[in-house]
Amino acid sequence: MKQSTITQSARARLSNRTSLKQTVNHSLTMAVRGLLKIRRTPEQLFDVTLQPIIFTLMFTYMFGGAISGNVQSYLPVIIPGILVQTVITTSIVTGVQLREDMDKGVFDRFKSLPIARIAPLAGALLADTIRYTIATVLTFTMGYIMGYRPEAGLGFVIAAGLLVIVCSWAVSWIFAFFGVISRTASSVQGISMIVLFPLTFLSNAFVPAETLPNWLQWFVKFNPISHLVTAVRDLTNTGTIGLDLTISLLGAVLIVAVFAPVTVKAYMKRT
Repeated sequence: MKQSTITQSARARLSNRTSLKQTVNHSLTMAVRGLLKIRRTPEQLFDVTLQPIIFTLMFTYMFGGAISGNVQSYLPVIIPGILVQTVITTSIVTGVQLREDMDKGVFDRFKSLPIARIAPLAGALLADTIRYTIATVLTFTMGYIMGYRPEAGLGFVIAAGLLVIVCSWAVSWIFAFFGVISRTASSVQGISMIVLFPLTFLSNAFVPAETLPNWLQWFVKFNPISHLVTAVRDLTNTGTIGLDLTISLLGAVLIVAVFAPVTVKAYMKRT
């Protein structure tokens, strides 16, 4: 009788541990843990604080005169491009930190706790949206300081920022997958940069696609980063909701639909 009671109690705890409500609560707790890590080690935010400032200054003054005639005319072109490049690149950190935690045995310790197994992964992905938000705000702020005035107004600027954050969160699933299957954090970063480097620089983020050689234009025009950059420009500069925004959102949904199950499955096997 006593053994039966213990078994029922264990089953009850297991049921609670795997329920949707408990999983959400545990994931939020893990997200808070991620934010506390940032507070204790603020240097983790160097990429999302310094990169938007440095890249905005560097690319604007390097290319502004050559491409648009002057800096002020180039700002509506470059700020959306810098925003997309900076925030998308920041999503690499998700996979890198995930691999580091797994290497340090942090996730092994989580297994001994009465929490949903998926919570550490979900919490890490959720916490990184704060990083994307910081990078987005700083990029627009830096652009405003330099004289960028989005003609569409604040509402469309916020919509553009949310679009980039959502798409970056979707892309972070790809790098989370790399983080789970890779052997080291440095290999995660290396693989991620190989993927992102050509996508961000061989896009319309910095120069119009029409200025590129014909053999390269086809890649730039079909590049998903180009669609996202164009969608952000349309929102901030003209308040237009066009096909590029639809393509960007559909792409984000497709990435999550493909990589979320694969990442979760690989994560469950490794942990």
